[in-house]
Amino acid sequence: MAYDHNVGSPMTEADAVRVRYARRATGSDPALPLFLEERERVVRRWMKESGIPPATARVLEIGCGTGGNLLDLIRFGFAPSNLTGVELQEDRLAEARRRLPATVELIPGDALDVELEPAAFDVVMLFTVFTSLLDAACRESLARHVWRLVKPAGGVLWYDFCFDNPWNRDVAGIPVRAIRALFPDGAVRCRRITLAPPLARAAVRVHPSLYHLLNAIPLLRTHVLCWIGKELT
Repeated sequence: MAYDHNVGSPMTEADAVRVRYARRATGSDPALPLFLEERERVVRRWMKESGIPPATARVLEIGCGTGGNLLDLIRFGFAPSNLTGVELQEDRLAEARRRLPATVELIPGDALDVELEPAAFDVVMLFTVFTSLLDAACRESLARHVWRLVKPAGGVLWYDFCFDNPWNRDVAGIPVRAIRALFPDGAVRCRRITLAPPLARAAVRVHPSLYHLLNAIPLLRTHVLCWIGKELT
């Protein structure tokens, strides 16, 4: 558990996440369009392979931020009325409300405290969520909570990085073996994607094509997109 030196009392992990987000650097990322383009290609491939029907699937995104991923799902054919987002940061959620159709359900607060029906969702999305949780017990609790929300034959769609960043102690990488440990009953299939961001930014500044050349080397990719399937019992 984190400790708030200003008030002399321990913080919850949710409070600590708010503090970490508040001190993150902001600004444009020259490599971001290439990151998103690549991730979209892989998500579309997952849609074809998973058999999840976009027109009827119910999807929950935990840590929906300003709604960008949910907007993408609508673009891919998912029905807004079947989408739900949970977001800890009120200002980010307010931006999501502005950007998304009114039929998308948006819920403020800590995902662990939000009351949702068990086995209600075909897909639960976790995009760069768990690497922001530094408390191991909180990670495990959230993973159990998420798994309860997934329908049989549904699953968790996970995108996150696998390696620690020595220049950012506010996050911690989660390797594939740790993902499997968090979801021991899931069938985990992963694709390694996303050129290491520091290298990607340097490459794009030289020439965008250099990004693709370097990204062709699997060892230089730092993230995984995983489908963690819940099998029918």
